[in-house]
Amino acid sequence: MTSSLEARVVIVTGAGKGIGRAIAERFAGEGARVVVNDVDEATASEVADGITAAGGTAMAAVADVSDAAQVDAMFDATLAAYGTVDVLVNNAGLVSPMLHFLEADEAWWRHIIDVNLTGHFLTSRRAARIMAEQGGGVILHMSSGGATRAHRAFAAYDASKGGIEALTRAMALDLGPYGIRVCALVPGSIDTEGMDEEARRLRGENIPLGRPGDPDDMAGPAVFLASDDARYVTGITLRVDGGMLAQQRSATVDIMPPSGFPSLDSLD
Repeated sequence: MTSSLEARVVIVTGAGKGIGRAIAERFAGEGARVVVNDVDEATASEVADGITAAGGTAMAAVADVSDAAQVDAMFDATLAAYGTVDVLVNNAGLVSPMLHFLEADEAWWRHIIDVNLTGHFLTSRRAARIMAEQGGGVILHMSSGGATRAHRAFAAYDASKGGIEALTRAMALDLGPYGIRVCALVPGSIDTEGMDEEARRLRGENIPLGRPGDPDDMAGPAVFLASDDARYVTGITLRVDGGMLAQQRSATVDIMPPSGFPSLDSLD
């Protein structure tokens, strides 16, 4: 895997913290040249400087992905520094503010859709044209369980993620003949803020693997999908959720919760 990513140019949006940071650092560890994007200059620079200090190659790129002019400026800076773009990881997105549908207004709706869905479109459009000219590349989107299930008070967020999965399929068809693969990652409950032990235990009760995910759990699947090992994989959504979407009901309301499972000592 390392050899297939050596010196590749990878843009990771929303990489100043959390999942995006873990993915950016992992790509750098695999030998890629990483563009660390965020709307916050301080966090983008911190991650890029950390990668460089660890012996990797990275640059910070401040841009709001919902703004076409800022997206173009980011890609122009990337081309000036590294000459091309091989991989785009569309991680930037908004989760909050939460609003019940009866409290929702147009500004709330447009802001979340603009960042989460239109942002994916704007960055992908620019990346795809570069990749098509060079004969290939990989675009990874960041979806959510909200694309196929529902969160309470998250109508705009869930709609944006459903749109991302539809966009993934459509782009895979349009861009496949140009050697461009397009896939989506579906994170589960990822602990990006550092929960305490009790909070992690309670969250884990409703996850088949028994714990929330960590940002690093997303990095390996992202690197795999971008690598040559996945060269015949496109148009898919890969769940990285500890089994959350595989279950019909959450553990706390299931007919047999994990507390009723047999102990290893009871098995012959």
